[in-house]
Amino acid sequence: MLNYFLKRLLGLIPTLLIVAVLVFLFVHMLPGDPARLAAGQEADEQTVAMVRAELGLDKPLPQQFVSFFSHMLQGDFGTSIRTRRPVSMEIGERFFPTVMLTITSMVWAVIFGMGIGIVSAVFRNQWPDRLGMTLAVSGISFPAFALGMLLMQIFSVQLGWLPTVGASSWKHYILPSITLGAAVAAVMARFTRASFVEVIQEDFVRTARAKGVRERTVIIKHCLRNALIPVVTMMGLQFGFLLGGSILVEAVFNWPGLGRLLVDAVQMRDYPVIQTLVLLFSLEFILINLVVDVLYGYINPTIRYK
Repeated sequence: MLNYFLKRLLGLIPTLLIVAVLVFLFVHMLPGDPARLAAGQEADEQTVAMVRAELGLDKPLPQQFVSFFSHMLQGDFGTSIRTRRPVSMEIGERFFPTVMLTITSMVWAVIFGMGIGIVSAVFRNQWPDRLGMTLAVSGISFPAFALGMLLMQIFSVQLGWLPTVGASSWKHYILPSITLGAAVAAVMARFTRASFVEVIQEDFVRTARAKGVRERTVIIKHCLRNALIPVVTMMGLQFGFLLGGSILVEAVFNWPGLGRLLVDAVQMRDYPVIQTLVLLFSLEFILINLVVDVLYGYINPTIRYK
């Protein structure tokens, strides 16, 4: 297990290098001149040229990339063009709200999604199954931004129960987490149902029932453990998608997180912030997949890594 873990960690290096190159090229293909945006629309060409030289944008692209990557390896992600503050400081201030929002969304989405999926599988083709899958399809089909605006209109504007913007109290997490986790809960419900239906039809389940084992014990002890492996895979992927999908939700609720920071950075062509955030999201995806693979061995001891 340890050798497998170390090999996967070493595999991060070429992956992140490829991602860094692609992100760097993509960012520099964006329309607009960051030097002009930083200097202001009223600035003359001489001032813009001075700002461009100050930002290092007058150098050839290969030289800019080598400078960015070498500084990144030393823990220096540059300075934000928009705020003139270190990028690490900008991300550090926004990291915690995004992670907490993602964890909150994931927790309730997994609880409700798996619950609906298990109930639907146990009562397959009956009214609980139809109701649960109707909710799941609705959750997948409804756009996140539309759901967020609808929730704000009902619970904030009309009823006045919950705040709309900010992240200073637990009440601020309710509407954004529901908006962000709705699609994940729907996916988890459908995936859990499919996994449980397959496991319930196995011979060992029929044997347990034939021995007179209680249905609750059969579901929890025999079915749940065997159905968890594909569900855990989906959980890991969905957690990564939540981190990336928070961009839209944070924009709707003006959430002070990484998603909102990325939107502002793209609007101002803030190259250092964009590059660092995309690399951070990519690293999170890779690490989540690694954690999921390691969890396989704990869920199913028959799995061995070489």
